[in-house]
Amino acid sequence: MENYDNLQTYLSNFAVLNAKLHNLHWNVEAKQFVQLHEFTEELYDEFFVMFDDIAELMKMKGEMPLVKMNDYVEHATIEELPAKTFSYDEVINAVEADLKEMKSLAVKIREEADEVDDFEVVGEMEEHVAFYSKNLWFIRSMNV
Repeated sequence: MENYDNLQTYLSNFAVLNAKLHNLHWNVEAKQFVQLHEFTEELYDEFFVMFDDIAELMKMKGEMPLVKMNDYVEHATIEELPAKTFSYDEVINAVEADLKEMKSLAVKIREEADEVDDFEVVGEMEEHVAFYSKNLWFIRSMNV
């Protein structure tokens, strides 16, 4: 790939999601508290690994990943949430919207990388898309 702007956005989204998911994790109050508390923790743990993998992938490609918080907020397409108490539906809706956004961006990056035979990026994005699809299924199953 020649243009890594979308990967920078993707990386930035992980940084914002880390804070956002911790916010939801700490501040959910619902009958299904334990389920959501554990689910959001699993997500932010996995997202941190993915965040690191993307930064390392960029370094492998000779690119400098963003590292400053204000740069992450500026480049991210994921929006922060205020500190407040969140209901079950608020948590589910926020996580679902963010997973859809991340999946869409991962598909776009994968397609761009495929056009230039960047197999490492293609492979990484395919794993991420599968992760988002699985977790979107989890959300649909929790929200019936």
